[in-house]
Amino acid sequence: MIHQIITEFLGTLFLTFIILASRGNWLAIGGALAIGVLLGGRISGAAYNPAVAIAYFSAGKIAPTQLAAYIVAEIAGALAALQLVKMVRL
Repeated sequence: MIHQIITEFLGTLFLTFIILASRGNWLAIGGALAIGVLLGGRISGAAYNPAVAIAYFSAGKIAPTQLAAYIVAEIAGALAALQLVKMVRL
């Protein structure tokens, strides 16, 4: 399960960084999401969003413990991306 959690963290970090750094460029965001799904889809399902993780749980695709770990990893990834954007923009 650790590989899935790391994938969710890194995928969310990457996607959130692109969203923030590109300032809403839809092509960059769509490309980042496509790359994330292609690279992480087989490992974790590529949720990259707590709402998607909850939908996976509701559909019976992930266990409750996995849901909690996904949500923590995704929030941590988003916060790490925010800090990275702040560091890059200095």
